[in-house]
Amino acid sequence: MFRENRVWQTAAHIIYILLTIACIAPFVLLISSSLTDEAVILKSGYSFFPKEFSLDAYRYLLTGGESIARAYGITVFVTIFGTATGLLMSAMLAYPLSRRDYPARNILLFLVVITLLFNGGLVPTYLVYTQLLNLKNTIWALIVPGLLMNGFNVMLIQTFFRTSIPSAVIESASIDGAGEFRIFWTIVLRLSTPVLATVGLFQTLMYWNDWMNGTVYLTNTKLYGIQNVLNRILSDAQFLASSSFGANSNVLASASPPLETVKMAIAVIGVLPVLIVYPFCQKYFVKGIALGAVKG
Repeated sequence: MFRENRVWQTAAHIIYILLTIACIAPFVLLISSSLTDEAVILKSGYSFFPKEFSLDAYRYLLTGGESIARAYGITVFVTIFGTATGLLMSAMLAYPLSRRDYPARNILLFLVVITLLFNGGLVPTYLVYTQLLNLKNTIWALIVPGLLMNGFNVMLIQTFFRTSIPSAVIESASIDGAGEFRIFWTIVLRLSTPVLATVGLFQTLMYWNDWMNGTVYLTNTKLYGIQNVLNRILSDAQFLASSSFGANSNVLASASPPLETVKMAIAVIGVLPVLIVYPFCQKYFVKGIALGAVKG
C-alpha cells in the first residue's frame, strides 16, 4: 500500500513539474527574445537563451518619443486608486445583499444580476461619460468606468459575507450597540481578507491591462497609461518598418526599428509588474475563490 502511494505521489510530482515548466517556458522565451538581436531572430528564430545579447528593443522604447515613466506613473495611480475605491464600493454594495433582513435586498440583487445579463453598449456609455459626466480627456476617464461595480465581483463578495461570516458575530456586535457601518468596517472587512484580496487582484489586473478607456475617452496623449503608450509605440514601429520596406529612401531603412524584439519588450514591460505582485496575493486568491464560490 505504501509503495503504491509512493508511486502515485511521484507521478503527481512529475506531472506538476511538467505543468510548471509549461507555464514558465513562455515567459522565459518572451524575456529571452526581448534581449536578443533582431537580426538573429529573423535569421534563426526564437530561442530560450539569447544567441546574441542586445538591448536595442528597450533602448527604442525608452527613446521612442514617448514618456514611459509618465505612463507608468499614470497607470500606477489609476490602478491603486481605482482598485481601492472600486473594492470598497463593491464591498459596501455586497454587504446589504448578504443581509437577508435588509428590506431593499431583492431590489438591489435584481439590479446587480441584470447587469450580468445586459449592458447599454458602447455608444450610450460613451455619451454618458463624455456628455453627462464630462470625463473626456481627464484622468477620471481611466478610473470611473471601472468603479461601476462588476456584478460578478459583487456576487462573489456577498456570497463570502453570507457563508463565511457567522451571523452570531454580527448579532452580538449589534446587541453591544455597534451600528451597521462599524460592524461592516471593523468586523466584516477584517474577516474577509481572502475574498477582498481576490477581487482586488481582479480589479488590479483590469485597471493595469486596460487600454480601451484610454482609446475611447482620451485624445490627449499625455494622459495615456502604459498600455496605450506601448500600443502607440508598437503602431509607430510597424509603420516605420513597413515604410522602410516599401520606400526607396535609405533614411527610412536605417531608421527601421527592431520590430520583433520590440513586440517582446512591450509584452515584458506590460506584464512584469503583475508577475511580481501576483505571488504575494496567490494564497488569498486561491482561498477567496474557493470560499466565495460556495453557494449558500
